[in-house]
Amino acid sequence: MSDPLVLIPARLAATRLPNKPLALIAGEAMIVHVWRRAVAAGLGPVVVATDTPAIAAVIEAAGGVAVLTRADHLSGSDRLAEALEIVDPQGSHDVVVNVQGDLPTIDPRAIGAAVALLADRAVDVATLCARITEPAEADDPNVVKLVGHRVGPERLRALYFTRARAPWGDGPLFHHIGLYAYRRRALARFVALPPGELETREKLEQLRALEAGMRIDAAIVDDLPLGVDTPADLERARALLSARRLN
Repeated sequence: MSDPLVLIPARLAATRLPNKPLALIAGEAMIVHVWRRAVAAGLGPVVVATDTPAIAAVIEAAGGVAVLTRADHLSGSDRLAEALEIVDPQGSHDVVVNVQGDLPTIDPRAIGAAVALLADRAVDVATLCARITEPAEADDPNVVKLVGHRVGPERLRALYFTRARAPWGDGPLFHHIGLYAYRRRALARFVALPPGELETREKLEQLRALEAGMRIDAAIVDDLPLGVDTPADLERARALLSARRLN
């Protein structure tokens, strides 16, 4: 593998929490917190891909790099693919890491854990998951579950993703964390595919890759990052990161 390129797609048009990338947390925009953590992972260049000049401006003011992409992308992976061609048209990077812009508490080590799975040439896409410890999350459709089988210590091969409680029976359940490390050719194949049948039913884009026969492996991590989707999530993030700053 050549050095990975880390891309952070970000847009303002969130319905449940408008303008969330620019929401202030401990004195800085949320997207800046995510960018700092991606930089701290030390994997390679980090670039924010956005359709909004205001997001690009706050990243550049913090010392980072941002690129402007089209505003009509239907998904973050489509924005990722466009940004990749802008940043690296010569194809120097063969691994592309997609860090969602609403994970301000993501552990930099977890980003590295996903990339490490691509040392296995059989893996097309790598991601993360964490054991579900709160009983209510098991039946919460907003918590995406990864169903897989073990292929190594703290590592699963994904067989399915679902909003339902799965799998049945005794044993751990896993909360999927929406961070992806793609081989470049896998990303190109993925964005060229039409939406899948199961993807459409579950409203989970990653199922398109499984339906097409692509292999997704997941590293099991201990630290579940807080995904900020609602005003309540934002207040939790503010409390958490303010407390960490005080400590």
